[in-house]
Amino acid sequence: MAASSAGRRARQVAAQMKPPAAQMKPFAQRTGAAAKRRVRRTRAWAAPRVERSGQVLQDSVAPTVSAWLSAAARRLEPAKPHRPRWRKLAGFSVLAAAAGAAAALVRSRKKPDSAAPAAAADAGNVAPAAAMGDGQATASAGADADGQVRTS
Repeated sequence: MAASSAGRRARQVAAQMKPPAAQMKPFAQRTGAAAKRRVRRTRAWAAPRVERSGQVLQDSVAPTVSAWLSAAARRLEPAKPHRPRWRKLAGFSVLAAAAGAAAALVRSRKKPDSAAPAAAADAGNVAPAAAMGDGQATASAGADADGQVRTS
């Protein structure tokens, strides 16, 4: 019985509240629309300021934080294992040996293969010069056709 009387009382109060609620509905709608306009205007005002603050933080604070993080990463990174120095020494030795071999090869190409044909060619060059009789005798048997002296 108490539940039915409470329900009846609630319906009576709701019926009494319908006319004032109907009067308040247009006021509430206008207030809601005004609030939406105000929120939109506030957001439009705040957006450029928040963006500017973000740029300032990015330009001033972010490099500092980035430097801190980089320094921490360097401290955390384990030391690189030391490579033996003999590898570097062996590499230089191989390079020097290759350079020496290349120099020896170049020198061996410049030298004549045998001394006997060179002496015969020199003897042939000396005779015509002495036969010309111009006073310039070639004293050395090691002179080339152009008059340059070779050293062995």
